Amino acid sequence: MKRLITFWIEGYFYRPTVAQKLLSFFLYPLSLLYCFAAWIRYVSSTPKDFGIPIVSVGNLTVGGSGKTPLVSALCALYKKPAIVLRGYGRKSQGLVVVKDDSAIVCDVSHSGDEAMLYAQTLSHAVVIVSEKRQSAIELAKSMGCEVVFLDDGYGKHSIQKLDLLIDVETPNSFCLPSGPYRERLWSGKNVIMVDENRSFIRRVQVQNETSKMALVTAIARPQRLDPYLPEVVAKIYFEDHHFFMIEELEAILKQTGATSLLVTQKDFVKIAPFNLSLSLLALELELSPELIDTVREYVHAKKD
Repeated sequence: MKRLITFWIEGYFYRPTVAQKLLSFFLYPLSLLYCFAAWIRYVSSTPKDFGIPIVSVGNLTVGGSGKTPLVSALCALYKKPAIVLRGYGRKSQGLVVVKDDSAIVCDVSHSGDEAMLYAQTLSHAVVIVSEKRQSAIELAKSMGCEVVFLDDGYGKHSIQKLDLLIDVETPNSFCLPSGPYRERLWSGKNVIMVDENRSFIRRVQVQNETSKMALVTAIARPQRLDPYLPEVVAKIYFEDHHFFMIEELEAILKQTGATSLLVTQKDFVKIAPFNLSLSLLALELELSPELIDTVREYVHAKKD
């Protein structure tokens, strides 16, 4: 049931039917109230300087936009970065250090899939999950980090930061609940808009490719993977941040006759311990020189 609801909502926001468009129209008065409340929160916030450069990678809409690979690519530019994120889907609460400057110190159930992906692929980074980003930033600073990257931080208006905003196309331009927008690009809010082909280029490779692969993924808006997929025998989608069970994955292998499950890096950190036959859809970003220079100039200026 949860999966059906999730996919219905994604369709409502990004591929609406006629009935869903009609529902969106009737909910529009609530969207005006929601957007007004978000604006009040913005104008009543005073950005705080935490004494450390902070770079936010975010987007205005709900659902996936490719923040994780962009944060990873930016982190590679620095010797001791920290990544701070909420940790959606984790089975823990409060502030949790996922990885310190030497080792991963919790499991994926406590970190969430995105945080564990950062921890496993960025050996030089500190990774912290927390609902209260300010506390995590203070901790990262005390641990000697040189820069903090906020995953999904646009709406944290009380934090002084450089805002990188990923442009996401959608036919529905309304705020919640009529549309997918959590906030608007508020007047007076300085951001750097980033988009594919201008700000970065995606490089996708299939590792451990087999003859019959079944795509299994638990990311938001999984159809955005389609341009990068090789031929697969099936596509099985779960709701974003779903924690897989070995029985359901074994059933997929049996039902599809697949020789391996094709998974994203975000899915891999949860599935790898099951020792199933896996193929990996590995994604890296090549950043534009302009974006690199923009971030470096901001970080350098904040350090001085």
